Amino acid sequence: MEIERKWLVEGWPDGLPLAEEFTMRQGYINVRPTVRIREEAKTGGDTAWILCFKSAGGLAREEIERPIDQALFNELAQKIIARPLIEKVRRTYLLPDGCRLEVNHVDAGQPGAFWYAEIEYPTVAAAEGWAAPTAALAAYLACEVTGRPGQSMGAYWEKTRGDK
Repeated sequence: MEIERKWLVEGWPDGLPLAEEFTMRQGYINVRPTVRIREEAKTGGDTAWILCFKSAGGLAREEIERPIDQALFNELAQKIIARPLIEKVRRTYLLPDGCRLEVNHVDAGQPGAFWYAEIEYPTVAAAEGWAAPTAALAAYLACEVTGRPGQSMGAYWEKTRGDK
């Protein structure tokens, strides 16, 4: 089960310790339900290839991720080659309350480029009860879009690559 809140943001946050950074490429085999492939290259580390299934939902939804090898990733990517994979940079920051803030810059330099942030939680109650531990973080996370239609990466895929 994936339980997360999501915000539209502008830029990387200031003053938070950086835990890790990834460059990613991802594409969608299907959007409803979500079936996605992703390549995740950790800065200074390894690269992983992942097949992911996500059910419909807002705050909480079923998520199944399995590692795949590079050959299968490439084979599946070829099936959607008419639609260029989404490129992302994700930085994970440690928050004072122990949560991890994942900030994503999507399709930098492209017409639809945008930024979003997410925090995953262990329970729905924890997600619903969470408040930003500082005023600066609350201001940074002012535009929450959790569960709002059209704010998923699958919806972005359809909007920017669905008719190609």
